[in-house]
Amino acid sequence: MPSSLPSDRHMGFSSAETVGRILTFLLWKFWKLCGAAVLFLILIYWMYGTVIILILLIVTVIGGLYHYQDSLLYFPEQPESSRVFVQTPSSLGLPFELVTLTAKDKTSIVAYFIKQPPTAMSTAPTLLYFHGNAGNIGHRLHNAQALYHHCGFNVLLVEYRGYGKSHGSPCESGLYQDAQASWDFLLSRHDIDQSKLIIFGRSLGGAVAIHLAASLGHNDHLMALIVENTFCGIPHMAQLMFPGATAIPHIFFKNQFLSISEIRKVRSPALLLSGLADQLIPPTMMSDLYQNCGSRVKLIETFPGGTHNCTWTSFGYYDYINKFVGFTSHTGGGKTDSDEPELN
Repeated sequence: MPSSLPSDRHMGFSSAETVGRILTFLLWKFWKLCGAAVLFLILIYWMYGTVIILILLIVTVIGGLYHYQDSLLYFPEQPESSRVFVQTPSSLGLPFELVTLTAKDKTSIVAYFIKQPPTAMSTAPTLLYFHGNAGNIGHRLHNAQALYHHCGFNVLLVEYRGYGKSHGSPCESGLYQDAQASWDFLLSRHDIDQSKLIIFGRSLGGAVAIHLAASLGHNDHLMALIVENTFCGIPHMAQLMFPGATAIPHIFFKNQFLSISEIRKVRSPALLLSGLADQLIPPTMMSDLYQNCGSRVKLIETFPGGTHNCTWTSFGYYDYINKFVGFTSHTGGGKTDSDEPELN
């Protein structure tokens, strides 16, 4: 007599078949979904792939340039052997003290402190010297020698981090720290007249000098700021060299040195020395810095034949410095109603 109920074998086969159908259905749905997703991605890439690649290329280039900018600005190894050999002041018969300074971030830098004879050292003005973006302090000794003999200054020649025998690597914030450490060193010296401190900078050093003077504001120790052939800022120089750089926001510049903004905060008497034959930094930038300088006592002197690196050899160069420093000394730090002193 046939059974009215299916056997266990048939029930098992039926259940397996049902599960198989369900799995097949789900796999088919999943495949269609994946296929649609892949098709969508291919369509997006076909429509916008070039744009995506272009964006990735631009980001890569900007990122590379951002990290490569130091190599475009700082040249501590030019000329060759600049990190190996640094001429000393004694080679020019200048009495000096080799100084080691420690910046806020613990970076160790060196400096030459060229000192007037003991009878004059304590009363002479002391000039804090920041050089340009290449070479080392030994390459500035002839200029320092003239400042020593013709102007009667004590001179502190500062070697930036990553230059000469100084440790570390150069960067904007690091150079500012080096400048502050140098200033603090002068304030620790009781064998000089701390009311006669002068901050001097040429080219890149001008930006460092302006930043330091701006950070000091009204300061009884700062007698004068002197800058020579310096720029308004790195973005401004980039715009000059690459017209398309005008559209690049400042945030993309690793080093900015925005002296055009910093100089508005300067309150000490300021002398700007501009070589009109400068082929590297347009003399118009020196004029812009002069116009924006926040000091009530400021003066710009021009030298028709002065080039970027050799304006200091121009006729009358040291006479202008002496007259300006003498003027600020006789007016108690330049406290006068006149905005521009007359140096006759």
